[in-house]
Amino acid sequence: MCETYRIPHSQLMGASAGGRWSALDRAKAVAWAEWKRDVCDGCGTRTGEWDEQRGGDRHAYVAQTVRCSGCELIEMEQEQVPDGAEGRGVRIGLIKPS
Repeated sequence: MCETYRIPHSQLMGASAGGRWSALDRAKAVAWAEWKRDVCDGCGTRTGEWDEQRGGDRHAYVAQTVRCSGCELIEMEQEQVPDGAEGRGVRIGLIKPS
């Protein structure tokens, strides 16, 4: 959590001179971190949303195909990057034209 909030541990725990985190603030930060940990980084859903024993529904979502023109452009450009040593370290990004 200290990395997320970019603060020293002593400040989070309220031990440093500038530490102003109350017990409630810390509890909320921990709860938020635990909630975020349960979110799938692939699809963005939470386990409980699918688990019927936890009040979820195994049909909670349906898949939808979405085309992103930016991702398409990046993939097309990535195909132009040569294999082997010439292509090592090459990443494709999007910028707005001047």
